Amino acid sequence: MQSSNKNKWFFKLVWGFVALATLGQGCVKGPDAATQAASKKVELMVWGVVDDVDAYQAILTDYRRLHPNVTLTFRRFRLEEYENELLNALAEDRGPDVFMIHNDWVGKYMPKIVPMPTQTKTASQSVQGTLKKELVWTLVTEPTVSIRQFKIDYPDVVASDMLRTVDVSTIPDKRDYQQRVVGIPLSVDTLAMYANKDLLNAAGISTMPENWDDFQTAVKKLTKLDDQGAILQSGAALGTGKNIERSPDIIAALMMQNGAEMSAADGTPTFNTIPAKLSGQRDFPPSHQALTFYTDFANPGKDVYTWNNTMPNSLDAFIQGKTAFFFGYGYHLPTIQAGAPKLNLGIAKLPQITGNPTVNFANYWSWTVSKKTKSVDLSWNLLNFMRKPEESQKYIDYAKRPAALRSQLGAQMENEDVGVFASQVLTAQSWYRGNDPTAMENAMMSMIDDAQGIDPEKISSIVNVAVDKISQTIPYNF
Repeated sequence: MQSSNKNKWFFKLVWGFVALATLGQGCVKGPDAATQAASKKVELMVWGVVDDVDAYQAILTDYRRLHPNVTLTFRRFRLEEYENELLNALAEDRGPDVFMIHNDWVGKYMPKIVPMPTQTKTASQSVQGTLKKELVWTLVTEPTVSIRQFKIDYPDVVASDMLRTVDVSTIPDKRDYQQRVVGIPLSVDTLAMYANKDLLNAAGISTMPENWDDFQTAVKKLTKLDDQGAILQSGAALGTGKNIERSPDIIAALMMQNGAEMSAADGTPTFNTIPAKLSGQRDFPPSHQALTFYTDFANPGKDVYTWNNTMPNSLDAFIQGKTAFFFGYGYHLPTIQAGAPKLNLGIAKLPQITGNPTVNFANYWSWTVSKKTKSVDLSWNLLNFMRKPEESQKYIDYAKRPAALRSQLGAQMENEDVGVFASQVLTAQSWYRGNDPTAMENAMMSMIDDAQGIDPEKISSIVNVAVDKISQTIPYNF
């Protein structure tokens, strides 16, 4: 009898534990205060330029699946209105959380940017429970891309532009300077050479010039002048400043190809000096020869004369069939195709100086986060999500742009539209790190136009004037 009672007591005890365990499977502990705060509905304002929201829609949709409490409001601006709208909005505290900056705007916008933190905390929703399933919010801490990994993932030019030393101290009167990421690009464009293949064929030019010597020879064959020396057909849109698309980039690329060091580590322009590595090898800074080479194309006294200040904008001239070569970026391609749909178009790499290291020029936009955002973690979490290869691939496939990630460039090399631009990304450079890129570009264009047809001995003073103007845009606290 005692044994029977003990067995009954034992079975009751076991069933009690089973019942408690079963009830527990349908119960989920409520979120703590931090998780509740992070899971509240929030809107992120995302401001972009160049591409419509359609280019990013797949990425934004994927992100919202993981963060259903987040509304992403995307606004795209025209290039000519973007910066004015952005600066006004930021000044009036109605600006975006996430926005785009050009790679040579970083210095200008540093006071308005919050650098990437080393980790982000965001709310994520998941299903928990076995018998009774419930959607539960959890606070997820994720590391952002490290400095080491950033340098591995991106080309050197991106690391140079988007890694900056900033004060991350949270203690008043104490400084803690660390290198941080300040921008995430999805694409990197490069300067290339467009050609009207019908004009090249008519001149008996069978291949696109790969070096500047062959380029000069081709230009001579392509240029047609009347009896008075007026240009009937231009061989290349080159030689002047204000009517050449991206002339500051072209002249900078030539200077760098010729060995000039455009700026020092603190951002100060130095292209008016002879680099230490060329000391004893040059009588003049390499920038002087590059400037003379460039302006010779607009000098009637030179045999490569093919352009002047009376010509239309270089892009317009190319679309109209008035010039054989045009130097531009991948972003120019849709404009050319729309303006001249029947043009027999060729695209080639930027010519190089034979025997010198290959140097190309980068021009691109990056995503960054406003210092005034109330959602720093969420904003940078979004950008770290966008940079994932499986996500950024959706953008470059849709937008047809050269990739920013090294791992994606190889597959683009043979692409008809972006292959040339993608093939130059790893050797691309940039140089300006000041806070007034417009002033820099104006100084470079004035330098070009002032150097046309002058005595070579005066080149030095013209270059020095440009350097002095640009130096005034470099912040002291660089």
